[in-house]
Amino acid sequence: MARSRLLTGSGRSKFFDDQAYHFQTLRALSDIPYGGADTSEVVQTISHIKAGDADSWFDAWEQTGNRVLELARRSQDPMSRGRALLRSYNYFRTAEFFLGPDDPRRPNSSKKSVTAFYEGLDTLKIEYERLRVPYGLHYLNALYFRGSEGSENRALIMFCGGFDSTLEELYFLLVAAGLERGYSVLAYEGPGQGSILREQHLPFTHEWEKPTVAVLDEFLQKHAPPAKLVLVGGSMGGYLAPRAAAFDNRIDGVVAYDVFYDFGAIASRSVPPLALWFDRHRLGFLLDANVKIKSAFSPGLKWAIQNSMWAMGTPDLRSTLQAYQAYTLEGVAQRITCDVLILAGADDHFVPVGQVKQFGNSLTQARSVMSVIYDRESGGAEHCQVGAATLWHATFFDWLLLKFPAHEKPVQ
Repeated sequence: MARSRLLTGSGRSKFFDDQAYHFQTLRALSDIPYGGADTSEVVQTISHIKAGDADSWFDAWEQTGNRVLELARRSQDPMSRGRALLRSYNYFRTAEFFLGPDDPRRPNSSKKSVTAFYEGLDTLKIEYERLRVPYGLHYLNALYFRGSEGSENRALIMFCGGFDSTLEELYFLLVAAGLERGYSVLAYEGPGQGSILREQHLPFTHEWEKPTVAVLDEFLQKHAPPAKLVLVGGSMGGYLAPRAAAFDNRIDGVVAYDVFYDFGAIASRSVPPLALWFDRHRLGFLLDANVKIKSAFSPGLKWAIQNSMWAMGTPDLRSTLQAYQAYTLEGVAQRITCDVLILAGADDHFVPVGQVKQFGNSLTQARSVMSVIYDRESGGAEHCQVGAATLWHATFFDWLLLKFPAHEKPVQ
């Protein structure tokens, strides 16, 4: 297997010929504007990686994470130390990404990542409040970042991630950008995500309004109601956030970043057609055998299958595919009455861009609907505009100013 190199063709440049490895490299680079990575550190790291080799991926990123963590420990300047800690967080998070759910290296890498993140925030004196949210026999986690003076007159941004997000990652995706502009941000993780999955083994629920209501109710017990509330969902959160907005009229605006209208349809694009035929004819053993062969040649598919069963709490591929069918906005989007912003990338390798039209056409009761599809030349054509964070931020914050201008007086 070839090591990373910059590949060009058809007008595109890629770090790896394998799309999954290329995409995760861009994902790490996306955190640069907000202190979560540095260019040469990333480029040097991937030069040691064999495409499709999860062990070489882990080793390279883990070594970089350790090296940058050592830099933080040597640094006397608090700004340099804090920034190095935040970068090491991201490198440790990236390191474990392609490992299997039961890989013994994951817990330690995850612990180092999370520890470095909060130490980094503390060192940089970035104020935040940690919320532990009761959720049945379990609990959820949230982070509240209060904006600058006057933020109570602006919309509160509430933000959840997606299929493989961590709570801490949300800081680089949107929290820091919101704080720069004076907004307060409430970031949270629910079932199937981050530490909720790792430590409590609580899988996803398609009824995302339930964890969202729990987090919002807990927040409102301690804080005054916001002037307006805008819920943003990243990646699979493009389904989760609109689902929550359909059942909670406290949400004034919702953003699908990116569109994620029908998970069942999305998943069927990744599974070999023959495997789907086996599934329809209830030939489970042949389904598993076919996909196992296919995944041996596709690191992305192998990761998706392992992570899907883990995050969904399902025992096999067939039950996972069945579970996906519940994650659709068909029959739900019609309940959404708030303002809606839909984002998408023209070259999204995961979600078909046609789901933008499907979602938009379903929003029959929405107060307003705005859709933006980023083309290749803009740099935002990938899923969730990885590598172009400031591009989608420009769209989002302009939309906020248009739909939710600051109130002159706080809402009582």
